[in-house]
Amino acid sequence: MYLFLSNLAGLDIFYSSVTSPRMLYDFFSESRTIAVPFCITQFFFFFSFICIELYLLAVMSYDRYIAICHPLHYIQIMHPQTCALMVSAAWTVGFLTSLIHTLCIKMLDFCGPNIIKGFFCDLPQLFLLSCTDTFINVLVMFLVGIIMGSGAFSMTLVPYIRIFHTIIRIQSRNGKLKAFSTCTSHLTVVFIFYGTLISTYLRPSPTSISSEDRLVSVMYTVVTPLTNPLIYSLRSKDLKAALWRSLGVK
Repeated sequence: MYLFLSNLAGLDIFYSSVTSPRMLYDFFSESRTIAVPFCITQFFFFFSFICIELYLLAVMSYDRYIAICHPLHYIQIMHPQTCALMVSAAWTVGFLTSLIHTLCIKMLDFCGPNIIKGFFCDLPQLFLLSCTDTFINVLVMFLVGIIMGSGAFSMTLVPYIRIFHTIIRIQSRNGKLKAFSTCTSHLTVVFIFYGTLISTYLRPSPTSISSEDRLVSVMYTVVTPLTNPLIYSLRSKDLKAALWRSLGVK
């Protein structure tokens, strides 16, 4: 579990570091320009880390399933080599998914408007700047999103169906509460992450970027990486005790 959490923490640092420093620079600088190659590079790494986290959350869901439904076989099934292989697969597939979109963006011509309606380079903003037809790109975005996204969502959802079925069969109330407590943090992160992604990518191509769109962008580039460590760490009794001590609460 801690191998997965360390990768999740690293991903939160990586994909917020791709956008936040540039955003702060633009806030305090008069020159707010970015070259097209750098813009595409920013998108590639940002979207790569987003996709990797998508698949990593699915792997963590499977980890919770084994821990709750097959606790006696957990060590044999979730062997360190197996966990490392699953994490490596998540990183590989994430980079490949982002590479598909990046290659499609490289085929576009940017000769029209040159003002990004946002604080970083993302698919909806780049589509609006293109002076060529983006139908193929939008189609690829939906197809890849539906195939890869629904696959990752299914791998995240199906284990929890089995988990809830197992928890219902637990006789003791304390046993049910303990089993639920091991899932709440992961489920909270999943709902926040999928909610912001669906509202950004799986919708018709926008004709303009609204204030709500910018707010959603801030949610999954800044707020989500900030809340993930809090959601997971506050499950630890030692960390909660340290927090209360720092706040002067006994």
